[in-house]
Amino acid sequence: MRELSLGEYIKQERIRQGITQEQLCEGICEPITISRMENGKQIPSYTRICTFLQRLGLPDDQYFALLNQNELEIKTLQDEIRADIIRFGRAKPENRPAIRASGIQKLEKLECTNERIIQQYILAMRGSFGTPQGAYSPKERLELLLETLHITVPNCNLEEIGLGLYSLDETSLISQIANVYADMGQLNKSIDIYRQLLKYIHKHYSKISRYAGKVALVSHNYTQVLLISGRYKDAFEIAELGRNICVKYNHYQFLPGFLDLIGEYHYYKGSLEKCKEYYRDAYCLYKVIGNDRDRLLLEKMAKEQLNMDFCF
Repeated sequence: MRELSLGEYIKQERIRQGITQEQLCEGICEPITISRMENGKQIPSYTRICTFLQRLGLPDDQYFALLNQNELEIKTLQDEIRADIIRFGRAKPENRPAIRASGIQKLEKLECTNERIIQQYILAMRGSFGTPQGAYSPKERLELLLETLHITVPNCNLEEIGLGLYSLDETSLISQIANVYADMGQLNKSIDIYRQLLKYIHKHYSKISRYAGKVALVSHNYTQVLLISGRYKDAFEIAELGRNICVKYNHYQFLPGFLDLIGEYHYYKGSLEKCKEYYRDAYCLYKVIGNDRDRLLLEKMAKEQLNMDFCF
């Protein structure tokens, strides 16, 4: 059996899944670009290739050799900015301005890129960093996220998520939108989006190496909203799913969050000794991975709920 070219591989999978060229490239490029790629007449940018593959639920981690020097520099900047976002989220308030300034400076280096996917990335990261005055209000954040998502998914319907095609970054935006709805008190709306999104990820991303991390992240946020809504049984089931994914695929950065949430579940159910056990485990892991923000939040919550101190 002869080996397929990348274009032939994408065409074969696209046809097998019953997806048109127009559906696959919506919001990214013109269908002619897909046609040329499938016929071996053009190699799209690395970001477009990854988006096409992800929308088809195919592995996207085998094509680094396709990066030219400019694309390699862009990818390096994106990786650094993502790291800054994580540091920013975990940092103490007094340390955030410096991290934000560093991240924004890196984003400015990407501004000259006309690629729609990169423009979406820039807007999404700016939204995560907020403004020098602080975070956006929930309403501002929702408007920004919807604007960002519609750059590459102009016809996205949050009532029927399963009918669309999304890259990993696009699903991240949908997850953030669900989180903002929760912040605005629209818990049923948030839960419905998370339910659909988790189902979509399970169905479409199981062959992608980052699948487990995405399941863990969405499950964590979904569990939080379910707990707030008082849907404790559902929250426990989703938290257990996330915890098992973390252990199975070695995504330990998410593990303390699930232990924290499972402890909270036991608190609401009145199983206080079980709650303390999970809180202790979560606290230790937060400390080990250097997540000071969540560690201090857990410390405060345990004191208020259980008069519990972590004396170790």
